[in-house]
Amino acid sequence: MTFRPKFITFDCYGTLTFFDMAGAARRIYGEVLSEQAMQLFIKNFAAYRLDEVLGAWKPYAEIVHNALERTCKKNGVTFREEDALQIYNEVPTWGPHPDVPAGLAKVAKEIPLVILSNAMNSQIMSNVEKLGAPFYKVITAEETGTYKPQMNGFEYMLDVLGCGPEDITHVSSSFRYDLMTAYDLGIRSKVWVNRGHEPANPFYEYEEIKDISGLPGVFGL
Repeated sequence: MTFRPKFITFDCYGTLTFFDMAGAARRIYGEVLSEQAMQLFIKNFAAYRLDEVLGAWKPYAEIVHNALERTCKKNGVTFREEDALQIYNEVPTWGPHPDVPAGLAKVAKEIPLVILSNAMNSQIMSNVEKLGAPFYKVITAEETGTYKPQMNGFEYMLDVLGCGPEDITHVSSSFRYDLMTAYDLGIRSKVWVNRGHEPANPFYEYEEIKDISGLPGVFGL
């Protein structure tokens, strides 16, 4: 029998919104780095962003600033504060992956949709408005006082929704930010959107889809 959750909860950036941090870095450093060096820079930038969110909460502008400064230092590139601000200011301009609006709209007719995002309140609604479907709740790291993959945000979300981990399906393209934590918290219904960000890891017990066009089928819609 197909599981029908009370809510479908989503990671936003990367899963629904095309999270173009790599492109933003290229637009600033692409002319001064070789392609090989640029790829390493992008990889390091992603790793440092993850490291920055594991500590106490701070504004996302500081996450980007600190991660970029550390990346520049590691790669022998001059860091400028205005470059970090440029990248941060790009985030609200990014729209959805092409597969997202139609798939989301179909599911939203039957099941309430919720976002749990590593975002600031002032950033995310610009991205959400581009997704093409209504959301019951949009919960940010600024609201919860913690960033994923820390557990507090998930626990806050469940409290706000008035349900338990057994009542939701969590959807993400990332194990490291979302699905590992969801697993540890006992969220049994999980969907991995395989956007090529990370390799498959069946240990975490999920249903795999290639993009959001496959999401209605998960719920028999």
